[in-house]
Amino acid sequence: MTAVLELVLCAKPADAVWGEQALVSFENSQVNIHVTGEGVQRLQDIQKAARKLDAQGLKQLAIAGEGWDLEACWAFYQGYYNAKQDNQLLINGLTGSDQQRFEALKSAIDWTRQTINLGPAEIYPMSLCESAVALLSNLAPEHIKHRIISGEALLEQGWVGIYQVGRGSSQAPAMLELDYNPSGKADEPVAVALVGKGITFDSGGYSLKPSDGMAMMKSDMGGAATVTGALALAIASGLNKRVKLYLCCAENLVSGDAYKLGDVIRYKNGVSVEVLNTDAEGRLVLADGLIAASQDKPGLIIDAATLTGAAKMALGRDYNAVFGFADERVHDALQAAKAEYEKAWPLPLEPFHKGQIGSAFADIANISSGEGMAGASTAAAFLAHFVEQAEQNWLHFDLSGSYQKAANGLWATGAKGHGVRTLARLLCDAS
Repeated sequence: MTAVLELVLCAKPADAVWGEQALVSFENSQVNIHVTGEGVQRLQDIQKAARKLDAQGLKQLAIAGEGWDLEACWAFYQGYYNAKQDNQLLINGLTGSDQQRFEALKSAIDWTRQTINLGPAEIYPMSLCESAVALLSNLAPEHIKHRIISGEALLEQGWVGIYQVGRGSSQAPAMLELDYNPSGKADEPVAVALVGKGITFDSGGYSLKPSDGMAMMKSDMGGAATVTGALALAIASGLNKRVKLYLCCAENLVSGDAYKLGDVIRYKNGVSVEVLNTDAEGRLVLADGLIAASQDKPGLIIDAATLTGAAKMALGRDYNAVFGFADERVHDALQAAKAEYEKAWPLPLEPFHKGQIGSAFADIANISSGEGMAGASTAAAFLAHFVEQAEQNWLHFDLSGSYQKAANGLWATGAKGHGVRTLARLLCDAS
């Protein structure tokens, strides 16, 4: 039987024998975590210590001693998590409300990370929709209604973007429409509509990705997983507002049935789009979800997607990118991230970006063909064409920080769940 080591926080530096500025040291059956900083730095040091202990193969640990408040416990848990989920962490000493909060975080963010980490044989459009429904219905079965539109029914109902992107796969594309309405009133206004990109595997289509870039594309449904996890966390936190959730799900594959460069897609809101790159598919499926969300006349529309490499180039894997025309909306998002110890950063979005995706054959193209254009900003501008009153009531998250291709000092390889807490706070704070 593997021994359980106790984790103790120490405010003093480790003895020199453990190395210069060592974060961890060992004493009999005790692991000392040496944290001398304050605030965010303290939490990051705790998370880094957890990564070191996971890398050393220590599979059973117990939190003990003083100083382990909720955020310290959560920071350690995030670093200790790995994709195999083969670690056991015992937590003692949290108060009832803090223990409840920890369990809510763990349930929502574990689901998000695990779902993103699953391979495309297990997570495909229909199974992603069904898994999201199961998670949310388990939390509030009496307040949730849903429907899943799949295959040819998408085309019949006018959801042409999801249908076209997914038609090359044997796994039918699907859109989940889910209504969380705790009031039970049919005329209850929708406070927030969430839209998530659910590309369960992205080959790039005929704009084929190289193998190295394709290997991690099981994570391209990270937006759908993140907004679902955020709604789950908000419900567990007592959300009392009506929220609608739209997951736009497809596999982007190559076949004789796949959509092609030069195709023109005509959307339900009248906007036509020329396809210049089949690897810019996420915005094509999100367009349907944003049209559907706009029909609800919500107070706020939030979409989340692993949308562009340009956002990763700008911010790396540490920050999620935030876009919006309304400065106060962007400010709210940044403040929510800060309050939840997550990282978000604004990237520019101006009305002139909407004019940088022109087409000779349609109203707009799905990429900018000009030189020197801002790829993340023009992708956001594309989405704005499908949001009613985008200038006032819309936020777009490009989830640069949701997945790690390789482990680093804070995170294991794979999904991070980064952004779930930010979005959940925005839901709970929405008027």
